[in-house]
Amino acid sequence: MSKIGKKPVLIPEGVNIRLEGRKLIVKGPKGELSLEIHPEIELEIDEKEIRVKRKSDEKFVRAMHGTTRSLINNMIKGVKEGFYKELLVVGTGYKADLRGRELILDVGYAEPKKYILPEGIKAEVKKEGANFKIRIEGIDKQKVGQVAAEIRKIREPDLYKGKGIRYADEVIKLKPGKAGVAK
Repeated sequence: MSKIGKKPVLIPEGVNIRLEGRKLIVKGPKGELSLEIHPEIELEIDEKEIRVKRKSDEKFVRAMHGTTRSLINNMIKGVKEGFYKELLVVGTGYKADLRGRELILDVGYAEPKKYILPEGIKAEVKKEGANFKIRIEGIDKQKVGQVAAEIRKIREPDLYKGKGIRYADEVIKLKPGKAGVAK
């Protein structure tokens, strides 16, 4: 039995859950998310919790058991509280600006790079000292992480100087430069 899969998912106040066929719909104060449930997985929905059960003991179904429970838990947390990721734009002359749904990053290329935020994702840009902090927010954990990864990929951190776009909690171990010639 999956350690994660057998834990019940608690339903907090203000979150509404309904099952339409194989589609689970979770609605809360921040929005609505849906998930297509695998045919080998069954859900038992009470007033206060959801239990995830599996029909067989095949390897794939065992894997889907814990995965489905985690996805449902993330959906409930997303519509109740939301998710966020923070990025830092580090480097002399590097800038970030938000114009509507367009994030403009001036990170050392000849032209500023533009990233259009997808639906359901909000961003906020703040200047902190010489750096800029970008906060990505949304109710879908996967989408928030994907957007943050795509923005980071525009200019990944340089391993020699540390310049670039990095996660706020990311630690970059700088490599030493060329050693001088001994005489």
